[in-house]
Amino acid sequence: MENLHLFGVGIGLGLIVIGAGLGIGRLAAAAAEGIARQPEASDKITGAVNLPLFLLEGVAILGEVFALLIVLMK
Repeated sequence: MENLHLFGVGIGLGLIVIGAGLGIGRLAAAAAEGIARQPEASDKITGAVNLPLFLLEGVAILGEVFALLIVLMK
């Protein structure tokens, strides 16, 4: 029972990775569809997708760091 936090961290890390993967996949699919519909606007679409993509990756990395800190602090 004393190592139950490791199980929680493992589930948390899995959910973080799944959530980030789904979010990045949806962003990429929407960008690809938008570029396919309007190829002349590809620069604007790519620029508009980059910021949310970077923020999503940053949140996923922070979540992983926090989860690993739980392991190291215990």
